Amino acid sequence: MKAKKTMTQTRARQRLRRLGGRSATLVVIMLLLVACSGGSDEPGPRAEGRRPGGGPGNGPGNGRPQLPTMSVAVEPAALGDIATYYRATASLDPDKRADVLARVSGVIERIVAEEGDRVAKGQVLLHIVDDEYRHRTTMARVDLEKQQARLDRANKIYAQGLSSAEDFDAIRTDTASAEAALDLAELELSYTEVRAPFTGHVVRRFVDQGQTASNGTALYSIADMHRLLARVFIPAKEFRSIRPDQPVQLVVSSTGDRLRGRIDLVNPLVDPESGTIKVTVEVTDYPPTTRPGDFVEVSIVTDSHTDSLLVPKVAVVTERGQRSVYVVDGETAHQRPVEVGFEDDTNAEIVTGLEPGEMVVIQGQRALRDGQPVSVLDALELDTETEEDRETERAG
Repeated sequence: MKAKKTMTQTRARQRLRRLGGRSATLVVIMLLLVACSGGSDEPGPRAEGRRPGGGPGNGPGNGRPQLPTMSVAVEPAALGDIATYYRATASLDPDKRADVLARVSGVIERIVAEEGDRVAKGQVLLHIVDDEYRHRTTMARVDLEKQQARLDRANKIYAQGLSSAEDFDAIRTDTASAEAALDLAELELSYTEVRAPFTGHVVRRFVDQGQTASNGTALYSIADMHRLLARVFIPAKEFRSIRPDQPVQLVVSSTGDRLRGRIDLVNPLVDPESGTIKVTVEVTDYPPTTRPGDFVEVSIVTDSHTDSLLVPKVAVVTERGQRSVYVVDGETAHQRPVEVGFEDDTNAEIVTGLEPGEMVVIQGQRALRDGQPVSVLDALELDTETEEDRETERAG
């Protein structure tokens, strides 16, 4: 038993010696790794982020990748005028529009004007069969001739004192009634030729040839499109900035055509239900593609600034509520916080943060970073290159 115990103790001592040798080897290896790392006590990533001089940098040997050179287009900040607008949507209406009604009853004999035709005031639009009305006119004319002959005889008798004044006045009244009857018959006969009430365009025809029209039947709709009107309702608080003859900008929704108009009428009353004022805008010059019924966006100037510092609106970048522009200095773009004032469709007013003449990036600014090197190209060249790149991508 003692011999077996002695052998077990001897084997345990040999295992401890082997483990102790391995631990010493591991300790030596760790010391060598620390020596190769330069002796820094900081973790690896922080040590790699330091420049030899001790501060962070952006370039080779500083732990950060070098930013690539970006191609951009620039434009100088310049002084100019800018305005704010009240915008609303309205439809374009003709200056005048009326339905032409039949004044007499009858069968439509002939149609002269069609939809789209331009007609002058008094021009014939259609004919109604007039045989009956001509006959009535002839009868009224014959009756008038009889009454005039009777009046001539009564006048001679009355001049000789052979008739009373009452009899003479009665005959004269009958003659006047016959004249009125003839006038009415001739007027109804004239109504068989339906005429345009004013110069304009036929926008709708309601009847066909051979159809019977009654007195009051709608025959045509005519509109005077010499000028178009847009009626908008603006808040009463903008009343002080609105005046007649004020210029107005309009954009047609269907075609994108830009029109110029002016304020023709300003209603003096405020609608108590909506708190708005009706303003009528007149448009006299417009392309043939613009028609009544088109919807337009109406922009009325409510305030303006002169000699303001302006940049293209696309140059302003908004990130987390902060607005800024990229200013090119030499071959580097720097992000500059700015305060923006008025804005219109193309420009933005810079209140603070920029000086006149400084070059701001107008293309490529969305992908820029502060301090990034840039190559300035013409805006048109950038657009062409972008389109070529797209064509290449589509071909691939």
